[in-house]
Amino acid sequence: MLEVNVWTVLLAAAITAVATGCGALPFFFVRRIPERALGLANAAAAGLMLAASHGLIAEGFAAEPDRTLGGILLGLVLIVAANRLLRRHQDLDVAELSGADARKAVLILGVMTAHSFAEGVGVGVAFGDSDRLGLFIAVAIAIHNIPEGLAISLVLVPRGTPPWKAAGWSIFSSLPQPLMAIPAFLFVLAFQPFLPVGLGLAAGAMLWMIFAELVPDALKHASGAAVGATVALAFTALLAFQHYVLHL
Repeated sequence: MLEVNVWTVLLAAAITAVATGCGALPFFFVRRIPERALGLANAAAAGLMLAASHGLIAEGFAAEPDRTLGGILLGLVLIVAANRLLRRHQDLDVAELSGADARKAVLILGVMTAHSFAEGVGVGVAFGDSDRLGLFIAVAIAIHNIPEGLAISLVLVPRGTPPWKAAGWSIFSSLPQPLMAIPAFLFVLAFQPFLPVGLGLAAGAMLWMIFAELVPDALKHASGAAVGATVALAFTALLAFQHYVLHL
């Protein structure tokens, strides 16, 4: 029987954050990325994020549909506002990227970080319920974070970010998980109502990022047929991963 306390929850949530960096591992073995591959990388990132947003919405609806819908709309408003604000600052320099590439990097990192707030609350609430449920949710999120780190790296590395920095930024995007898990564990009843809103918010921001940035970028370097197939395959792969691995 696991003794659950603040340190147990912090360690479990920290492991989920570090797991995100594993998504960058394939890029340590790939040096050059052709333009068509860049387009397909954007399409794959879009498919992975589409599947992740689907999972967030399904989880939110299971808890509270109205709050989830409100969260989706709030996420859409916030990501559009953030994009407009970033367009006014063309001198951005993030992850060794500049200009439009830096803006895309900030947006995807912001979207994934918002997503991590909801996941951190989920870990803390689960541990507040029972040690068994907490461990299951923490392991599931840690495994799920690997393809999310891959989605971030698929956007950053082809544009010039070194793989080790992409791994670092991926972990950074998941730091809200340990930060939010502790207060959610200590104040379960207070945090539970906010979980569907957070899930919806992250999903709404992801959906905008997919169709406003990633898919249009993918179509610049690859055909519509190839982009569509890649999005569908990545979406299906993550759904299958979530169903057959995370629900064992």
